[in-house]
Amino acid sequence: MEIRLEDLLKKVPSLYKLAILVSRRTLEISEGSPKLISTKLEEPLQIALEEIREGRITYKGKEIK
Repeated sequence: MEIRLEDLLKKVPSLYKLAILVSRRTLEISEGSPKLISTKLEEPLQIALEEIREGRITYKGKEIK
């Protein structure tokens, strides 16, 4: 299944935040964290991207005042 950048940016509106979120989640999966979706995908990066696209992972950063 193709994962489009436009779809991911609907979930995480900043490319910078998306990159951070993907890298952190990919690392977690690589270190043994369970998948949050039911998938046949094996590669941690693809799993992380799919989790974000499905809305299972979100970015909650600090609000700057």
